[in-house]
Amino acid sequence: MYRHHYDGARWSPRYADTPTAAYACRCGQTRVATGQRAVAALVAEYEQHRTLCPLMTDNRSAAA
Repeated sequence: MYRHHYDGARWSPRYADTPTAAYACRCGQTRVATGQRAVAALVAEYEQHRTLCPLMTDNRSAAA
């Protein structure tokens, strides 16, 4: 079905019932979360992991 570029329905936000998130690091650590609080905690955990993971810190120093 074709929708016009200025069709408001195309750009309206449609929020999921239950938020989900996941991440996978090059070091092999993977995490999955379901629910608003769990997803927020996962984001915080990932931010902390990025600062401590040797593969992530090596990549950042090489790019600088």
